[in-house]
Amino acid sequence: MSVPEATSHGYAGAFRVIPAPASWDVTPNLTDYGATRASFTWEAARAGLEGLPGGGLNIAHEALDRHVAAGRGAHVAIRWLARAGDRRDFTYAELSEQANRFANVLANLGVQRGQRVFSLAGRIPELYVAALGTWKYGAVFSPLFSAFGPEPIKQRLAIGDGRVLVTTSALYARKVAGIRAELAGLAHVLVVARDGEEIPAGTLGLDGLLRAASDRFATAATMPADEATIHFTSGTTGKPKGAVHVHEAVVAHHITGSYALDLRPDDIFWCTADPGWVTGTSYGIISPLTHGLTSIVDEAEFDAEHWYQVLDRERVTVWYTAPTAIRMLMRAGADLARSYNLSSLRFAGSVGEPLNPEAVVWGTEALGLPFHDNWWQTETGGIVIANFRAVDIRPGSMGLPLPGFEVGIVDHREDGGVSVIDRPDVDGELAIRPGWPSMFRGYLGDEERYRKAFANGWYLTGDLARRDGDGYYWFVGRADDVIKSSGHLIGPFEVESALLEHVAVAEAGVIGKPDAIAGNIVKAFVSLKPGFEESDALRRELLGHARQRLGAAVAPKEIAFLPALPRTRSGKIMRRLLRAWELGLPEGDLSTLESS
Repeated sequence: MSVPEATSHGYAGAFRVIPAPASWDVTPNLTDYGATRASFTWEAARAGLEGLPGGGLNIAHEALDRHVAAGRGAHVAIRWLARAGDRRDFTYAELSEQANRFANVLANLGVQRGQRVFSLAGRIPELYVAALGTWKYGAVFSPLFSAFGPEPIKQRLAIGDGRVLVTTSALYARKVAGIRAELAGLAHVLVVARDGEEIPAGTLGLDGLLRAASDRFATAATMPADEATIHFTSGTTGKPKGAVHVHEAVVAHHITGSYALDLRPDDIFWCTADPGWVTGTSYGIISPLTHGLTSIVDEAEFDAEHWYQVLDRERVTVWYTAPTAIRMLMRAGADLARSYNLSSLRFAGSVGEPLNPEAVVWGTEALGLPFHDNWWQTETGGIVIANFRAVDIRPGSMGLPLPGFEVGIVDHREDGGVSVIDRPDVDGELAIRPGWPSMFRGYLGDEERYRKAFANGWYLTGDLARRDGDGYYWFVGRADDVIKSSGHLIGPFEVESALLEHVAVAEAGVIGKPDAIAGNIVKAFVSLKPGFEESDALRRELLGHARQRLGAAVAPKEIAFLPALPRTRSGKIMRRLLRAWELGLPEGDLSTLESS
């Protein structure tokens, strides 16, 4: 059966479905989607984990301790590939002992359970030890992306009331030292020093603290609803949002890893996401470890040949990556992929932004198997919609809802509520019935913002989508101005605020501009104060200013000058009009446009 291709403007053309094979070398964990969905309960999913006495639940116990107790302590948990080429294995027993040491470090520093421990580091072993040790101790872990600049780091540490920060001596010197005095609540900075680097003044060397600490620790008796993790995500206005997740989220991480990624204990799994983003935590740390498998952690940045070498040399069986990376691999060509032995691969998944149909099909040509796209977001904590191994893939589609999730398309009513759209092929906002274990439990310090995320018994995702007649979901776009670039959500307000700090800038407006590789790039429009004139030199200066303040991942890639920015009569910048001008789209209703 052929199905229509999804585009941002609707369905156009037709192509073949990629069918699930009739037989497999390894039978999928989920073989009958309909039957599993009909019989699924979250209670049964939780029974697949061990839990703690008295109804307790702790992520670190499920990820480490229960495997050690079951006699799998000698199995490799993490295989770390250093940027310099070194390779180091950490067994479940060793990783558990290191997590115990970190928990004791927190105790020795006087950190209270429930307080927040932040990380700012690349993919180094100490980051994983800090995460697991924090959960084991009963404190709350919050990872930050190492490419952030000082301003995003300061905002998130302040909102999250960070008590401890784990970082490297190099990142501390470049990005934290200058803002340390503005973070009164940050009591301890623990640094990882490499290659003879000095421990900066006012910080503590993590390596020495770990060596001095005991490798025994009784895992905190946390309950399912206890806070475990805070992930920050961007909004259209105001400060970043700190989404709160609890220990019960591990139930969803585990079962969705089984169903959507087909994980099993003998796998060699590679999630390429940085733990500074939710994917790198939920499916780069928690889910693979709860399955007792070997997880590849590669410190190096993207390089097509290097990635294929990792897949080949490490005999990776399950690979979870991002559309931006897949498009970059496509640019390098299928011949490069075919020059490596990728026969160990059983499953390839994608997440972060919509995966174009050509990329799904290209996987069959280059890798011998298609990419399976899936959808979720920071607030959901785990995968919600997926293309499964045992179900036909419809290239361009997000897939079908995971068992345990009730998903719908809703329309907003004038009274502020929402109505479910029952007809297929109609655009609306993607919504989910609350109640899944990894659902966020609040935004830090912003109850009103959290409340507005729900209506009539639905969580409103902010993503526009449609459902076809067979229940497959298709992404249409964002309902707000948030920019999705290389899988990361970027709030325009945050970028605009940084640009406004420059002495030459009077106004700034930011949009996402479509890009063949990143999906979107950040483009800024600025108007200048009197006495300043546009020039290439000033444009370069503003780009450098934004990059220094925000970091490469958030800063704009392009800047255009305008005499004035379009505003509503109430003074709000009309980003949709900037977008229409940039992309040649209809301007739409201009009735609220401020008169010149």
